[in-house]
Amino acid sequence: MLHHTHKKWMLPVILVLTLLLLAACGAQGEGAAKSGNSQTIRTGEDLVIPVSEIGETATFFTVAVDGVTMEILAVRAPDGTLRTAFNTCQVCNGSPLAYFVQKGSKVECQNCHNQFPMSRIGLDAGGCNPWPITDGDKTVTDESITISYDFLQANKAIFANWKASY
Repeated sequence: MLHHTHKKWMLPVILVLTLLLLAACGAQGEGAAKSGNSQTIRTGEDLVIPVSEIGETATFFTVAVDGVTMEILAVRAPDGTLRTAFNTCQVCNGSPLAYFVQKGSKVECQNCHNQFPMSRIGLDAGGCNPWPITDGDKTVTDESITISYDFLQANKAIFANWKASY
């Protein structure tokens, strides 16, 4: 009889442990980068990123320009400013792994594993950092960030081998 009672309690215990494990995994995922909508940008169109979708967690916006997939990283820096960059590493560019993922308050290049602070996105150029999209390359209002087709098209070559298969 004791054996039967043991079996009777095992299923609820397993269910509770499973739910706790799932809750713990979900909590670890908080703060992870978000993905914005994927868009195709054609001649004469602009990429418009709603400011409401940008927070302290990086958001990645995938765009296709003339058949080339590109990704824009947008984040609200600790000082409240909106920062943008192409999601490819300036030094590692050319490698299929030259893209960044968020790790806490930094982004990390998946090729060289250099970590770059979110507070510097869009400001630093010429190093192992996300390719900046500076204030002169975009229009920022209270509602949106607009990046022109012409600017995207002029920079599509930096994504020629981006996330490609070996």
